[in-house]
Amino acid sequence: MDPVPTGALPGWSTGLVESASPLGYNSATCTWQVAEGRFMKFIPTELDGVLLIEPVVHEDSRGFFVETYVRSQFKRHGIDVEFVQDNHAKSTQGVLRGMHYQVRHGQAKLVRVVQGEVYDVAVDVRPDSPSYGLWVGRTLSADNRRQLFLPPGFAHGYCVLSKTAEVVYKCSEYYHPEDEGGLIWNDPEVGIDWPVQNPVLSEKDRRHPRLKDILSPEVKG
Repeated sequence: MDPVPTGALPGWSTGLVESASPLGYNSATCTWQVAEGRFMKFIPTELDGVLLIEPVVHEDSRGFFVETYVRSQFKRHGIDVEFVQDNHAKSTQGVLRGMHYQVRHGQAKLVRVVQGEVYDVAVDVRPDSPSYGLWVGRTLSADNRRQLFLPPGFAHGYCVLSKTAEVVYKCSEYYHPEDEGGLIWNDPEVGIDWPVQNPVLSEKDRRHPRLKDILSPEVKG
């Protein structure tokens, strides 16, 4: 087990991340620092760089308080990005938005749900990546208050599981419509295990290519 980093605050503990990843993820070297009662948990997923983030929620008879983003904590866990744009989308049950990315102006994203529940997915679309074409998905909801962090170079999408859902996400790069890339939601070679069979899609999302047919310049990660 790795020692607590120099300069860590009193009360910090180190935990090993268990993983059943088919990619051979090395759980022995994956640790995150948790200060009980105060700090978020940063939990590695099957794809390197994609993190599930669990906040500390303070609840009482009045309601709750939660910190959703603290830059110093994110930097401590290797997320040293400057977010420049926040987006907010509301969708109805069965809607699937995705899979979206930007080619030259890659966006890191921090995704959370403020109302309802969605299944959130990231696909590695970097041609030179060892995990190219692999995907990871997690359920995000207003109740579990989890967030998913995606580095640049990942296509992102989600489907709505509740009657309605509102998703908000931070982006590290501005939206460039001329730089949009897309991946079809049901690419058989990627094989995303969506919890919906016949999703509601926009016309644009219906026309996205398969991964093998993407002819755009190399995606910047």
